[in-house]
Amino acid sequence: MAKTSIQRRLIAAVVISQLLLAVGVVSVAVYFTRRQLRNAFDAQLNGRAMSIAALVRYSEETHPRLIFEDDLVPLPLEQGHADLYEVLGRDGHLIARSPGWPSQPLPAARPGRSHVNFEFDGIRYRAVHLENVPVLDREVDTPKDDVLTVTYAAPTDQMSRAIAIAGVYIALGSLVLLALTVGLAAWALRRSLRPLAELAGKASGISTSNWELDPSETARNTTELAPLTQAMTTMLDGLHRAFTQQREFLANAAHELKTPVAILKSTLQSLLQRPRDAGEYRAGLEQALDDMARLEKLLHSMLRLARAEQWAAGSARRDLEIIDLVATCQSVIDHLSPIARERDVKLEFSKDGAMPILADADDLELVWSNLLENAIRFSPSGETVRISLRANGPAGFVEVEDRGPGMLPAEVEHLFERFHRGDASRARDTGGYGLGLAISKALIEAYGGTITPESQPGQGMRMIVSVPLKTG
Repeated sequence: MAKTSIQRRLIAAVVISQLLLAVGVVSVAVYFTRRQLRNAFDAQLNGRAMSIAALVRYSEETHPRLIFEDDLVPLPLEQGHADLYEVLGRDGHLIARSPGWPSQPLPAARPGRSHVNFEFDGIRYRAVHLENVPVLDREVDTPKDDVLTVTYAAPTDQMSRAIAIAGVYIALGSLVLLALTVGLAAWALRRSLRPLAELAGKASGISTSNWELDPSETARNTTELAPLTQAMTTMLDGLHRAFTQQREFLANAAHELKTPVAILKSTLQSLLQRPRDAGEYRAGLEQALDDMARLEKLLHSMLRLARAEQWAAGSARRDLEIIDLVATCQSVIDHLSPIARERDVKLEFSKDGAMPILADADDLELVWSNLLENAIRFSPSGETVRISLRANGPAGFVEVEDRGPGMLPAEVEHLFERFHRGDASRARDTGGYGLGLAISKALIEAYGGTITPESQPGQGMRMIVSVPLKTG
């Protein structure tokens, strides 16, 4: 498919629109010029016709009594071509007629009109036909019912030339204005589209090694481009973050998978190094099964995280039902109470009442279990972990608070990263695989909620979870 250019399309649209405008202006101007010249020409014809009528007078010495003084006929309107005229009396008798009057009758004017165009001897004429014109040279004893019919015609070549010259000047002026306006519009379009071209050039430089859009100041300050620039910057930041997380996830997953696979391989190789009795084989296989269980748990957590992130990205689930948020928390508390007693940690649970929510009970129980396990693990002996539920309009809030060592703000920012552990030793007996909080965050966001940590060193940790409740 051939490439198209927005700039060329806009310039072409401007040129076409300006050209149509120029044609319209020229047409209208020529039309009104022609009409004004023709009206002026018709006024001259009427004046000439009345001048011819004024040359008719009464005479006592001749019969008929009306005579025409042809020696006073005015000069023609156009030099080189004679005007034509004819004067008839009341009864239709001929009083006067110009030399060279056409032998054929002139064409009749349209109803309601007194002017008519015709061609005679290769020359175009325009004639005016006036009826019931009174005789101006009256005496006291002359009859009052004497009226004249006057026809006067003059060539229109001079008027046509004037119209043509006016049309040429109007067209030339319009072409000059067209060139100026098109040039100005093209310059303005190129200047206006320059920020867009610069933004496109910056966007073309985006790659996996360069995530900086760095739009120009003009693009940022352009009203139409500012939302696009902001959206592209936000999108690139999200893509960069997702790309980095994905790369780190693969590296961390490979690291986490490498250890149990290496241990399993070492166990099996040791069993094959020399013949062993049944007890040794059994012990070796049990060790291999333990390693497989850890590997299976890790793979299950990774799969659960991937599914949760797919749901959070918009993949709708169909297996949801209305459940009680309080019941899911109570179930987790009952399950972890023995662990809390073993670590000498008290669990304090408070609630406002039933809180219906459209969700999967297993998902929410996994979230509460991860949060509560962390709170119990990091709480000193003899301290209390508080779990409180409250409803605020359409939202339900679950807070899990402990009195552990807390975290620095810089550490809180990485709390939900995959394979992140709070202790630098990455010991599995204190930090697990580092996927629990990442899974919890993905599941809560999949249900349209948020999870917010609040912590200060020495003041413990408080996790605030907000989820939309099912109303109505």
